[in-house]
Amino acid sequence: MRRPPIQVLHFVLRDDHVELHHLLKHVGVAASGGEGKAIVASSCVAVDDVPESRKTAKIRAHQKVTLPGVTIHVHAPDGAP
Repeated sequence: MRRPPIQVLHFVLRDDHVELHHLLKHVGVAASGGEGKAIVASSCVAVDDVPESRKTAKIRAHQKVTLPGVTIHVHAPDGAP
């Protein structure tokens, strides 16, 4: 049986971090911050392969957020390490 493809998204930070539920909204996985919170509450989100249930977890550069069918790579702003 063939698995559906995984969508890989990239997000460039403007500041030093973004809250997890906002990240899901910014990349289009969630239509709103509230929907982003619901997705996190469903226990299907992982940050760097560790399950994450904190809606306001601070996501920083070089972290990877995964949920079913989606992987989000978070990058530092241009010129930042």
